Amino acid sequence: MPGRQGRSPIELTPLAVLVLGLATERPMHPYEMFQTLVERREDRFAKLRPGSLYHTVGRLHDRELLLVSDIQREGNRPERTVYAITDDGRAMLRDNIAAMLSTPADEYPALYLALAEAHTLGRGEVVDLLEQRVDAMHDQLEAIDAEVSRAAARGFPEMFMLDAGCRRVALAAQIEWIRQLRGRLATGQLMWLDEWHRRANDEHHDHNQHADEAPTPGSGTPAQNEV
Repeated sequence: MPGRQGRSPIELTPLAVLVLGLATERPMHPYEMFQTLVERREDRFAKLRPGSLYHTVGRLHDRELLLVSDIQREGNRPERTVYAITDDGRAMLRDNIAAMLSTPADEYPALYLALAEAHTLGRGEVVDLLEQRVDAMHDQLEAIDAEVSRAAARGFPEMFMLDAGCRRVALAAQIEWIRQLRGRLATGQLMWLDEWHRRANDEHHDHNQHADEAPTPGSGTPAQNEV
């Protein structure tokens, strides 16, 4: 999507999206941004460290997506630079969020890779591993519920926690699918690699046996070979 004033579009990092999102609420200095992100548990989207946040703010300022709106001085404390979002920053934030909302990304979750290659492990081992995963996912569900409850108790508007509802529904659906998969594996309903190899070998053996038993061209009685 073209940027404003002919600029090339910039794909924002998750932390940059969070910073610009805060700046749309009101001008802030980086330390206030960090405190707000920690309070809202935004570390579920990006690693939050003061150093990386200050670096991100600096890069956004260099790209004119943030501007310095004030420099605060209080006694002997170090001065604090307050940043506000620019029109270009709003446009860039809007473009990135719109793209993420409207278009499924080419993501490569480790779970999908593991499922695609799970047949290389033994059936019983996979059954046990899936049970461990379901237990861990139930813990994640409880953590999401606790997170939402804490946010509600602090009076956070639901608009700040929409992702939690989406994550919970997706997690619950995955738990149910994995539970069913585990059951099919445990009861032998789902073919596994060793069984597939046996069937392939049996089919190959039967094919060769039938080929050996088939009459060769020109064999048989003369009457049978007459046209």
